[in-house]
Amino acid sequence: MSTRRALLPPLPRPRRRTVLGGLAATAAAGSALSLAGCGGGGGSSKEGELRILVLKHALTKPMAEMAWTAALEEAAGIPIVWEEVSADWDQKKSTMLAAGDVPDLIVGTQAVNDTDLATYGTLFANLAESLDSLPNVTEMFAEKPELEALATQPGGEIYSIPGYKRFWPPTVQHQYINRAWLDALGLEMPTTWDELFDVLVAFKEGDPTGTGATVIPMDWSPVDTGGFGYFQSILLLGSTGLPLAGGGGQGYYLQDGKVGNFLTDDRYRDVVTFLARCQEAGLLSGDVMTQDYSTYQSVGRGPGDGVATVGFTWGWTRSDRFGPEISDQYEAVGVLQQTADQSEPVTWSFDQYGENFPGNQVALSAASKNTEAALKVINAFYDQEMSIQVLFGDIGPNIEKTGENSYKVLPAEDGTDPSTWKWTSTLADNGPVWIRDSIEVELPSDLQEAVDESKPLQPAIDNMDLDKDVYPGLFIKMTKEDLNAMSLVDTTLMNVAMTKFADWVTGGGIDEGWDAYVATVAESGVEDNIATRQKYYDEYMASTS
Repeated sequence: MSTRRALLPPLPRPRRRTVLGGLAATAAAGSALSLAGCGGGGGSSKEGELRILVLKHALTKPMAEMAWTAALEEAAGIPIVWEEVSADWDQKKSTMLAAGDVPDLIVGTQAVNDTDLATYGTLFANLAESLDSLPNVTEMFAEKPELEALATQPGGEIYSIPGYKRFWPPTVQHQYINRAWLDALGLEMPTTWDELFDVLVAFKEGDPTGTGATVIPMDWSPVDTGGFGYFQSILLLGSTGLPLAGGGGQGYYLQDGKVGNFLTDDRYRDVVTFLARCQEAGLLSGDVMTQDYSTYQSVGRGPGDGVATVGFTWGWTRSDRFGPEISDQYEAVGVLQQTADQSEPVTWSFDQYGENFPGNQVALSAASKNTEAALKVINAFYDQEMSIQVLFGDIGPNIEKTGENSYKVLPAEDGTDPSTWKWTSTLADNGPVWIRDSIEVELPSDLQEAVDESKPLQPAIDNMDLDKDVYPGLFIKMTKEDLNAMSLVDTTLMNVAMTKFADWVTGGGIDEGWDAYVATVAESGVEDNIATRQKYYDEYMASTS
């Protein structure tokens, strides 16, 4: 493969882009967050108070405890009533949109996605008509034209505003092995799937902790019924040379300029076969298909006293995945080869587009009785000082302002890792932000960790041509008709594919059931979706050449 490394594809021309909604961000938000309920309220707008529904991480403290929300309320000029949602959002959203009962503002990355906006666009205000009231957003669009393209519907409407996070590396997903266990058992670092299997068996049988404790040789984050997401075993597809973006989503990928779906690809079959082999040997967590994200994180941090539980796994950073007590036992490792003699270059998951350019962060109800106040709040979110606090936490406990245009993100007051501290303190990646290129920020240690831990994966990323191996889904908008048709297909596709993934990994039988499965998947209409995505990709590339 040829290599083209850049932060962005050629800049889209605003108001002409057409493509599928952001696969990367949607999959990531759906699968990497563990959600648990935290509050609620009504929906529709009321005069004299601004009702804001906000999609939050389960860890995030109440909005009223964040100092920056007081500045938002001051900007609004009227009281803000927060509806805070951290669980069952898809169900709540479906009911809300079907009823047309939308609060003044909805805040949260991809809380409403492109399919929602295509289907229920009349429920949301066209912010393209209000840009004069949004000077921060207008300035952001001028500096980052790709963000205006990301926001703009095929007809020129802007129903939601995206953001810019600036600092995230090409991949946010890393794989780790317990180096201390390797050393304790006298094992070499694995380089292929077979070698990894042998190491995992040794972890299970060899008492690597020296305590006699039961260990989990391999574990990954919860797989959602809607598709694949971050920190999951589907990343092993990189060993086969199949390039991913955003963790895998609903199986669509781009390779050498051709769209496909790996759910019927023999390389996917190979990954599932290997995972089933690991399961049969007792090498996977017994809860790998049922645990929630909080459990996945907790188990990865071990029982205490410096004892680790997991041997091989995936995560954001060592400190985030394993906690400060045992993170130094682990080493970030590069992509394994599927076989020692393979000629196909390995690849990985490219996540930077969705991470640095999060889409659909804030939307305004078309029926709002407080439009002027709502626009002031949207504009305030994209203020320089507000944005950095929304992302990293309040100035004071979370951030030190070191100059007029410089900031330092502080270590956690409670001694936790910086990722947990951020998600506890603020909306973090779920909040509307514009982190300007002109400001200086001394980053938290986890972001530097993520950059450093991406280095072993960089050769695999360098094997990917960002024009031909990364679908630019965030930067293209598609018609309502195509979105709806594809959504119906994907619903059927996921009902079949995700059930079979769980069945085959935990119970085997992929060889016997593969042909019938492929035939069933074909009946879903997935080939039509592939053709639609190919059409939009070809149009996009022609318009940017």
